[in-house]
Amino acid sequence: MGLFSFTQEIAIDLGTANTIIIHNGQIVVDEPSIVALDDHTGKLLAIGKEAQKMQGKTHSKIRTIRPLRDGVIADFDAAEQMIRGMIKMISSKSHFFAPSLRIVICVPSGSTEVELRAVRDSSEHAGGRDVYMIYEPMAAAIGIGLDVEAPEGNMIVDIGGGTTEIAVISLGGIVANKSIRVAGDDLTDDIMEYMGRQHNMRVGERTAELIKMNVGAALVHLDDAPEDYVVFGPNRMTSLPMEVPVSYQEIAHCLDKSVSKIEMAVLNALENTPPELYADIVRNGIYLTGGGALLKGLDKRLQDKVNIPFHIAEDPLHSVARGTGVALKNINKFKFLLR
Repeated sequence: MGLFSFTQEIAIDLGTANTIIIHNGQIVVDEPSIVALDDHTGKLLAIGKEAQKMQGKTHSKIRTIRPLRDGVIADFDAAEQMIRGMIKMISSKSHFFAPSLRIVICVPSGSTEVELRAVRDSSEHAGGRDVYMIYEPMAAAIGIGLDVEAPEGNMIVDIGGGTTEIAVISLGGIVANKSIRVAGDDLTDDIMEYMGRQHNMRVGERTAELIKMNVGAALVHLDDAPEDYVVFGPNRMTSLPMEVPVSYQEIAHCLDKSVSKIEMAVLNALENTPPELYADIVRNGIYLTGGGALLKGLDKRLQDKVNIPFHIAEDPLHSVARGTGVALKNINKFKFLLR
């Protein structure tokens, strides 16, 4: 970018669980969407991975906040501090003064005007001069290499931390979409509730997340079954230490209700798809992206339900971010970017 560059261009995937920033075509920041603040002064103490280490372990003077809930900004001040802090992580050593920022940031396709305004305001307060927005399923489609401007239908199911975005894309626009607030966070909550009810064990968000990553499944019969995951924690009644092995079959049962909601949303979006595009989708298959796509057996379960092949994106966690990065390079070409 050199010393005399006045505008720095960055693409931000502002996710409920993780925030990813792309600069010069490279992922430069990939951090959990969490901040630690001083409870009295509101001063930023830690951000991303450092703040995540503190989660569930703080005292009265420090609190950790996840600024986004269900894909939208829940804490405006914390979100602004987080975006500002993450932009600072990008090495600005080559600049003597702060450059003005051109930002492309992605938002859920079901966002209201108020929610879009919150994202725009947070980005502008964090230093953005030109702020463009792109809908998440559109970014995901670009990120996995689909030609979104072609006259053919492609269907994306993007399962993030806060929302599941389902969209049919054709000719650079979203033809049918369904955005539901059932996603990774809900699966984590299901596991926390299940461990308390079934094993009488108290587990926190971080532990439930680890259970989901290790033995989270959408089917009770998997070909390559993972080993049981051993969980340590206190008994809910006696507070004495417990050690419980958890199997993927148990977790598949416990996640069944939430996964069924995702199935129904996919069917709902297909119902609203024009027949010509429906034929394209049956031929091309449906693409799964986002962290939820990594849930074992999810593609097979959805395929059995819908009778259309499901393809998991090559790098589902970064599909949206990569697409946002491509949109940044084509700001003048892509008409679907929101100004």
